[in-house]
Amino acid sequence: MEVVEIVSHYIDKNQNLINVEFRLLGDEDDIIREDLIEYNFFEEFGFDNYKNFEIFESVLDEEDEWDNDEYDYINEENLISFLNEYYVVYPKKLPKALFK
Repeated sequence: MEVVEIVSHYIDKNQNLINVEFRLLGDEDDIIREDLIEYNFFEEFGFDNYKNFEIFESVLDEEDEWDNDEYDYINEENLISFLNEYYVVYPKKLPKALFK
C-alpha cells in the first residue's frame, strides 16, 4: 500500500479539511480513491511547512495579491508523503477503490 499519484486535492484550512483523490501502487487507471481528512492531521504529522515562514511576513512589506485566497496549495510530493504516513498509522481509514 503506497500512494503514488494525486489525481486532485483541495485544502480548506477554515473548515479543517483536505479532500484528496489518489491512486495506490497497483491501482488501475480507472480506479480512484477519495478521502476527506482533517487538516490538523497534516499539521500534527509535521507537513505544514508554511507556518515556518510566518516569521518573515513582518519583514516583507509587499502585499500578496493571493494572500486572501481561500484555497491553499500543497506540494504534491509532501501530500503523497503525508498520505503514506497517515495510512500506515491509520490503516483502517484507507478508502476503498472506486471505479471512475
